[in-house]
Amino acid sequence: MKKVFTVVAVSTTLMFSSCATIFTGTRQNVQINTSPPAADIEVDGIKVGITPMAVSLKKGFTGQTVTLKLDGYETKMFQPTTDFNAVAVLNFIGLIGWGVDAATGAMMKYDPKVYEIQLDKKKSN
Repeated sequence: MKKVFTVVAVSTTLMFSSCATIFTGTRQNVQINTSPPAADIEVDGIKVGITPMAVSLKKGFTGQTVTLKLDGYETKMFQPTTDFNAVAVLNFIGLIGWGVDAATGAMMKYDPKVYEIQLDKKKSN
């Protein structure tokens, strides 16, 4: 009976370690819309598409830098905000899971998941 309990306890511990990494992953899609549409989207300096678009961002304690560029409009830069991912609470069994989730960024999530950005026209000289 003691061996069965040990196997169940070890299995449970392994199953729940780094829960946020397992259940929600290390990346998250964030919808970026602009007014007007058709702005280039760059994430950390790399062009990934044109608005409107869902962009896959790496999770972490700080959001990745998103830059929006459209001819005739001012360039806008922002970092989507991150918040604590409640799924990480399932790591109550062990510190290793907390460490993995923190290292991979899965402990955090992007919130809000949709950004509506108003682009400003460039001022003429």
